[in-house]
Amino acid sequence: ADKGYDKKALREALRDLDIRPLIKHRIFAAYDHAHNARIDDDRYNQRSMTETVNSAVKRSLGFAVRARSWYREFREIALMCVVYNIKRAVKQ
Repeated sequence: ADKGYDKKALREALRDLDIRPLIKHRIFAAYDHAHNARIDDDRYNQRSMTETVNSAVKRSLGFAVRARSWYREFREIALMCVVYNIKRAVKQ
């Protein structure tokens, strides 16, 4: 996630689940630069791989979901990913 998701409550919720957030801090004070310097660059830079796939799925299959309930939205997105993977496998 990018700096737009930087919320103290979100960071605390992730830490409660034993997840170390890789969300860069918004810069409000000098110590925020220090927080960002401590983030593992190798892990943070893996984000570009997922962003590439997300972009490809949106361009080829559309960016909107039509379902209204959370479960059906999730199922629709999962099916979009399956279709994308099948299309890639066929091309190879």
